[in-house]
Amino acid sequence: MRKHWLTILIAILTLIAFSGCRPQAAEEADELPTLSPVSLTTGERLRVVATTSIVADVAQNVGGEWIELTTLLPLGADPHTYQPTPQDAAAIANAHVVLANGAGLEVFLEPLLESSGATGRVVPVSYGIDLLHMEADEHEHEDEEHEHGPYDPHVWFDPLNVIVWTENIAWALSTLDPAHAADYQANAASYQAELRALDAWIADQVALIPAGHRTLVSDHASFGYFAHRYGLIQGGTIIASFSTMAAPSAQELAALEESITALGVPAIFVGTTVNPALGERIARDTGTRLVLLYTGSLSAPGGPADSYLALMRYDTTAIVEALR
Repeated sequence: MRKHWLTILIAILTLIAFSGCRPQAAEEADELPTLSPVSLTTGERLRVVATTSIVADVAQNVGGEWIELTTLLPLGADPHTYQPTPQDAAAIANAHVVLANGAGLEVFLEPLLESSGATGRVVPVSYGIDLLHMEADEHEHEDEEHEHGPYDPHVWFDPLNVIVWTENIAWALSTLDPAHAADYQANAASYQAELRALDAWIADQVALIPAGHRTLVSDHASFGYFAHRYGLIQGGTIIASFSTMAAPSAQELAALEESITALGVPAIFVGTTVNPALGERIARDTGTRLVLLYTGSLSAPGGPADSYLALMRYDTTAIVEALR
């Protein structure tokens, strides 16, 4: 009977959410720039700007002591809705390189790049990743453009994708600063070993969830890569989009609540950078548990998700505990 309800739920949610992601054969939303070595004075370090705290953490692990790192988005900011500041423009103009997630995440970045003339210094760290493609649901026209283009930008929810990040970052830093190329490559290799260990640990943890419970209901479609990698289903979303800038209809919310109640979904997952009001309403209406996860930003230093590795361990533990 439970399997029957699960089949019905998946069918319904496919109509109201972007759960139909499929891996693409080396589809990429961005290209790498042409970089050349820069002249650094004695004691001067590469000036690196990272868009998000997650990209910045990975960059710091690769760059180590040889880079001067600036992060654009403050902790807790939502990459989907961020409004840049004049300080951001100044940091980009002064940077040797800008490291961006890419895949359409940073819609705020283009005006900054144009005004600062830094377009040719942007490295989309997700270059080379097999991106998940967004398929239109029945509420959209197939030719409709989404806020972030045709791809799911939340690639960091698969640690193997972050290994690709380290390769792109190491390439960029080594090209700009050949004197420390060996250091960048060694740092990247060391961090990659940690990422592979993280991947194995997550797989072991997710295996503890009963097969019939592996459906993620979240605020927006941010867990596609996590679900694809570890055998879960990215089911219904409160916002039927990869972006938090979209808004759900009353019909979509009603259908989602009905499905959650029918199956007895135990938890709704909401990112800490997103207004939880809708999630709280649905949790209250359906009697489910609201679980906060770190999605687009790290926590403050000393918090439970103050590094990418800590974020993934925290989120995985919270998901497993809620679904077991």
